[in-house]
Amino acid sequence: MGEVIVITSGKGGVGKTTTTANLGTGFALQGKKVVLVDADIGLRNLDVVMGLENRIVYDLVDVTEGNCRLKQALIRDKRYETLYLLPAAQTRDKNAVTPDQMRQLCQDLAQEFDYVIIDCPAGIEQGFRNAIAGADRAIIVTTPEVSAVRDADRIIGLLESEGKHNPKLIVNRIRPLMVKKGDMMDIDDIIEILAVDLLGIIPEDEYIVISTNRGEPAVANTSALASTAYRNIVRRLMGENVPLMILEPNDSLWNRFKKVLGL
Repeated sequence: MGEVIVITSGKGGVGKTTTTANLGTGFALQGKKVVLVDADIGLRNLDVVMGLENRIVYDLVDVTEGNCRLKQALIRDKRYETLYLLPAAQTRDKNAVTPDQMRQLCQDLAQEFDYVIIDCPAGIEQGFRNAIAGADRAIIVTTPEVSAVRDADRIIGLLESEGKHNPKLIVNRIRPLMVKKGDMMDIDDIIEILAVDLLGIIPEDEYIVISTNRGEPAVANTSALASTAYRNIVRRLMGENVPLMILEPNDSLWNRFKKVLGL
């Protein structure tokens, strides 16, 4: 049986979908058979981030309602032969699926795949309950903002109440220079508030924006800093002991000169 991992946060816009795409692709690059499940019914985006939006025929709701077989709804990513996507429905709402149906779906997928990665919708309503129902473990994504950390804390409590213990934390979009100046929460502060284990840190990196707009997961790029961070997280999830990246403030004279010139 494979492992089912839900990527959640509470607050929207912190990078859940990007994290789902990059971790899933990272596992595929390691030779693992992976399926990404978009549980954000009605507001799907994972297909766009993966560049697979034009290949959707059936979706998650079609599977749970018996309109197609599970294999008919899976889209294989031609760039990575062991990577698949199960898209969400775009014209239905989150009440179209129940937690019991998601639990059964996850069990079926875990029989075929090494990793089942679920992109959880924002919020704490039905979509959240659906997404976590079949998960073996949870990864919480937050940004170093007070509102995002507060929502992450709320999600940790809800996960505990549902028996999903020991979630791991990814802090996204860290800007070392702002942390150094005291303008952004630092990692230690966030960990102290949330009291969960840190799985990884993703630095702010414009290549994430570029790759997302292209529908190409950044993790395949070996030169971008954020890509390296995602690959390191994948290795940790596979049991390797990989040290956290040391992010230094980039405040050189040349960078300050570029800011003055608007470059």
